[in-house]
Amino acid sequence: MNHSFTTAMAGAGEELRKQKDLVRHTGGCHCGAVRFEVWSAPDLHVFNCNCSICIKKQNRHFIVPKSCFTLLQGSENITTYTFNTQTAKHTFCKTCGVQSFYTPRSNPDGFGVAPHCLDPGTIKSVKVEDFCGENWEESMQKHKAIRSMSNPTPENN
Repeated sequence: MNHSFTTAMAGAGEELRKQKDLVRHTGGCHCGAVRFEVWSAPDLHVFNCNCSICIKKQNRHFIVPKSCFTLLQGSENITTYTFNTQTAKHTFCKTCGVQSFYTPRSNPDGFGVAPHCLDPGTIKSVKVEDFCGENWEESMQKHKAIRSMSNPTPENN
């Protein structure tokens, strides 16, 4: 299986991180086999989706560009579940079953990161926005900013 996220951050994004006042968050799964770092604002914009899988997993996540995510360890311990359009890649630890990040359907060029899987000390605030995943296509048309959240441009926070 190709896990391109293992080297997604390699050497990229330093200027962008400085421009956007991003901080380095670290996190991982419950058993510690999967560890990652993600560069994001200390004030997180988290989505609470009610699509069929997110509601079952209680998947709340914030979105970052691939260039702001690095898998530090555990690529061999990650397995992936897909369904329906096969666009979203629901990755989780084979040992403990925790999904600490995944590739969302809304942003296949980025990652959805679970804020509750981040290590303490780097989050300043969390704003939660409900997203109606039950009516995904309609919700994506109405939401003007979600797709841009995985684009590494200065105007996207």
